[in-house]
Amino acid sequence: MANIDRKNVERIIQAVGGKDNIEAATHCVTRLRFALVDESKVDSKALDENDLVKGQFSTQGQFQVVIGPGLVDQVYDEMLKITGGARASKDDVKTLASKKQNPLQRAIKTLADIFIPILPAIVMAGLLLGINNILTGPDIFYAGQSLIEVHPQWADVASIINLIASTAFAFLPVLIGWSAVRQFGGSPLLGIVLGLILVNPDLMSAYQYADAKLAGTVPVWNLFGLDVEKIGYQGQVLPVLVSAYLLAKIESFLNKRVHDSIKLLVVAPVALLVTGFLAFIVVGPITFAIGNVLTSGLVSIFDSFAALGGLIYGGLYSLLVITGMHHTFLAVDIQLIGSQGGTFLWPMLALANIAQGAAALAMMFVAREQKAKGLAVTSSISAFLGVTEPAIFGVNVRHRYPFIFGMIGSGIAGVILAINNVLASSIGVGGIPGFLSIFPNQWGIFFLGMAIVLVVPFAGTLLYGKYRMSKTGSAVNVEAEEPKKEAVQPQSEVQANSGKLPIDIAAPLSGEIVPLSEVPDPAFAEKQMGQGIAIVPSEGKVFAPFDGTVAHLIKSKHALILTDTNGIQILIHVGINTVSLKGEGFTAHVETGASITKGQLLLEFDMERIEQAGLPVITPVIVPDGQDVIDQVKEYEGPAVHSDTTVLQVALR
Repeated sequence: MANIDRKNVERIIQAVGGKDNIEAATHCVTRLRFALVDESKVDSKALDENDLVKGQFSTQGQFQVVIGPGLVDQVYDEMLKITGGARASKDDVKTLASKKQNPLQRAIKTLADIFIPILPAIVMAGLLLGINNILTGPDIFYAGQSLIEVHPQWADVASIINLIASTAFAFLPVLIGWSAVRQFGGSPLLGIVLGLILVNPDLMSAYQYADAKLAGTVPVWNLFGLDVEKIGYQGQVLPVLVSAYLLAKIESFLNKRVHDSIKLLVVAPVALLVTGFLAFIVVGPITFAIGNVLTSGLVSIFDSFAALGGLIYGGLYSLLVITGMHHTFLAVDIQLIGSQGGTFLWPMLALANIAQGAAALAMMFVAREQKAKGLAVTSSISAFLGVTEPAIFGVNVRHRYPFIFGMIGSGIAGVILAINNVLASSIGVGGIPGFLSIFPNQWGIFFLGMAIVLVVPFAGTLLYGKYRMSKTGSAVNVEAEEPKKEAVQPQSEVQANSGKLPIDIAAPLSGEIVPLSEVPDPAFAEKQMGQGIAIVPSEGKVFAPFDGTVAHLIKSKHALILTDTNGIQILIHVGINTVSLKGEGFTAHVETGASITKGQLLLEFDMERIEQAGLPVITPVIVPDGQDVIDQVKEYEGPAVHSDTTVLQVALR
């Protein structure tokens, strides 16, 4: 491994504002990560001129300097020697960086971190409730009757499906309690117990509270003259969120002050006891009232200005996806279902998914390159099934006008849904399958909205794209929005220039090949670390792409650097920001220094766990810059199959 120039490391330190401007610094397999006191002090030009630096960018309060695999460890160690700083973990830098975000950004991120891990359970419940709606809804198969009324033998099947589906919503405070307490730094197990306390069967269900209140039959506890309503918080969000925060803080307070010998007897019982009393006496009643006021206010606004509300939420929902704010509305949807019996926001979300998918699909007929066409098709299918990020970030935002036509279509559909008060009985199922969440008697209006979001964005994008083609004289493609890549030399030219045959590198994963520009990380997308490709994996396995050795297996197991018998190195980086999982969901079958043979299983990873954490699973395969062996890299086009499909050709000097 090459020695680094100490002076270049000193220049990096000065370029980021000097050691006094560095609050904390860590590194991953490719880059230095800084939490800086003042990012305005960064000298970008000086970093660009530094031979060690491949790129730079700021994201989520962290300033990142791309060094590349292999060298970043040395640069980090040398930097600590120069500054005298202490080693920091990625969590330390992440915590300090989050403090740079404004309160709204931090609140949005916290809510996203709480709700994303429980999404699979909510999606499952929503899908099964939709199936139950089909079985029990009247006028779907028979006029004035449901399927189970005509065929009673299906009644118990529907009952079991409803039991399985409704459990996730009935015990939603348990799921939120687990995720929230974990996020706030407490014990997840105590979060589960807290959630169970708030929905204990001995309590009156929150769904029965309104009728009991009118009848004056709400049960109460009498605590030395203080009447406390004995009600549960099924379907409620705010009570468990605030209670979970208090529980985590009380637990942390006690852990710091109680001796280890009696912690088991003191910390959990006291934390739960204090939190439980506060939840029923103070937190629950106040947050329950606040939640009802907020939802009643939102309902009132949509009742009074339905068309405007539908236009704004339906039209701008895709913008919320870009900012990440869409996660906050999960809590709003759940609160609406719990207090109002249905949400009018989720139907508009489902149609916004379809709108962006239709716009992306139209780009298949506008784009010129096969890879761009393939991306348009695959990302549109994903959006039609409720996951819009590939369509939005991979296609529509890049060209801008498909994204705008998508918002126009979903805005029009939002107006129609809002003025007809179309409601969803559950959430979690978006896109075309979203009709399963809609009350069956409103399917007609929902399908009308679906037709609009299919036709308007598709037709608008297609016609405007063709119009642009007629004005420019060529098809619109990815290259029209980005700098053109250098043409790939024929193999004979490569051989003539290098004097040696190019080395074939097979796909280390099964899946779909996409260009690096589709990776949602500028260090990879802008080729700051080198050339290569990215793979959207179809299974969680990494295989050896050639014979060689494992130059480095990252401690968190999310990335490997491999060296072939000719000295060529490649970096395989599973997912984006997966370092935050700290190895959870990854199983390594080799270690640093191990010899490997082509096709050998090197690493397994849990794709579902990565996606549950809200992280992209797309995997860059990079030939790092700065290697003496690199003369030219030929990129492969088309789908990949592990160990037998060449995806890169690297020529030796």
